[in-house]
Amino acid sequence: MESKLSFSTTDLAQTRFAVSPMWEVVTSFRLLHRAGTEPPPHRRWAAQVRPRLVEAGLDRGWLAALIPAAGYLADFLNPTPATPFPALAAELEAIRRTPPERVRADLDTLGAGRGPVRSPRVRLLYEAPEAALEKVATEIETFWELALAPYWARIRRLLEADVFHRARQVAEHGVAQVLDELHESVRWDDGSLRLVRRHCALTRAEAGSGLLLVPSAFAWPRVLTRSVPPEPPQLAYPARGIGTLWEPRATASADAVAAVLGRSRTLLLTELDTPASTTQLARHSGLSAAGVSQHLTALRKAGLVTAHRTGRSVLYARTSVADALLAPAGS
Repeated sequence: MESKLSFSTTDLAQTRFAVSPMWEVVTSFRLLHRAGTEPPPHRRWAAQVRPRLVEAGLDRGWLAALIPAAGYLADFLNPTPATPFPALAAELEAIRRTPPERVRADLDTLGAGRGPVRSPRVRLLYEAPEAALEKVATEIETFWELALAPYWARIRRLLEADVFHRARQVAEHGVAQVLDELHESVRWDDGSLRLVRRHCALTRAEAGSGLLLVPSAFAWPRVLTRSVPPEPPQLAYPARGIGTLWEPRATASADAVAAVLGRSRTLLLTELDTPASTTQLARHSGLSAAGVSQHLTALRKAGLVTAHRTGRSVLYARTSVADALLAPAGS
């Protein structure tokens, strides 16, 4: 099946890019459905995250009801970003404001692929959308803390790099060429964007004006679309560089950084290439748990690490400031 999205001069002028936390929520949650068959680039991340979700019960919660392993997912989970780099809180507020008729229409579409049986959560969302949307937003916040927040500095850097690269390409070669190079299933053809191998149609008659392009770390290897008039259609596509997203990052000479921070704190920052708890850091570094905790407190106050609660434990992650400090000279 092929979709054809026609473009006027106005549509081209209204084409823009945005990094959306909610697109990363829905695509990463869907990826986690695929235990044992997730794409190779994300297996390391999925192995760390999936046990946390199971422990928290998120594998059978609101998101599980709204994001099936394949096919349509509820459009209201991906509101149109108001800015190029919205915060999760802004997108959650837009979800909370979803009109009841929009929620019910999405649930009807979702149910069409599942048969007439509805889960208790879906029935509540259908009958009392405003109250249930608050529960959905709360679960999304929990999922974010468990699955994405500890890794967000790394993910956001990848997504921003894609946007900046393509913005430069637009300036040098124009929008049409950039659209033609987004993905193997997307091509520009005489004033229209053609999407091949699509399960659902995306046409200008069923979409708003313009186009919102959203790079995603977890959409790979496919593109995903959202069409809710009068809002612009959205196309989430795999960001450049996904293959190296979870690879260990090169670091500068430990001696150089240790001269500033001290050897123990430098060692902990190096270990935090992957988010870890105090217990894990103590085990890997050979430092005492009390010593690790003390150093992490100092590093957190300095803006070099962040803390993210995951059930009964806390995961620590390096910030972009720490990444820059550890990066090899000239990188």
